[in-house]
Amino acid sequence: MKKLLFYLSIITLTTMSGCGIYSFTGADIGEAETFQVNFFQNNATLVEPGIDRTFTIQLQDLIQNQTSLSLTNNNGDLIYEGEIIDYYIAPMTSTSSNTAAQNRLTVAINVRFYNNLDPEKDFEKRFSFYYDYDANQQLIGGTLDTAIEEIYNRITQDVFNESLSNW
Repeated sequence: MKKLLFYLSIITLTTMSGCGIYSFTGADIGEAETFQVNFFQNNATLVEPGIDRTFTIQLQDLIQNQTSLSLTNNNGDLIYEGEIIDYYIAPMTSTSSNTAAQNRLTVAINVRFYNNLDPEKDFEKRFSFYYDYDANQQLIGGTLDTAIEEIYNRITQDVFNESLSNW
C-alpha cells in the first residue's frame, strides 16, 4: 500500500510539473520568468500622498503571490506601468435636509501592460473602483486605509486577470 501511494504521488507531481505554465489562480504566464512593475505616479487632480506607492507595491505583491514569476527592476518579460488618473469624492445619497448621507471615493488607474515575449497581449486600459462611506466620517486614518485597500484589492485583481488570465 505504501508503494502504491508513493508511486501515485510521483506520478501526480510529474504530471503537475509538466503543466508549469499555469497556476491554480488561472494565470497563464507562458514562457515568462520575470515581471516588472514601474512606479505608478499619482497624476490625479486631487492628490492623496502615498497612494501611488501603495498601489505599486500591492500590484507587485499580488503578482508575486499568485504566480511563479520573479520581480525585477528592469528588462522584465512582463512590464506593468501607468498612472493614477482619478481620485475623487462625490456625494452618493442625500438626506431629507439635502445633505449627503453617503459619499463615494473613486480611484481610476491607467495601466499599460507589455508582454515582451508575446506583444499581441500588450494593452493599455483604464481600471477603476469605488468605496462608499458614511458622510459623517472623515476620509482619513482607518477609514482612508480601508477604502484604499478595498479599491486596490479590486483594481489589482482586475489588472492581474486582464494581463494573465485567458478566461
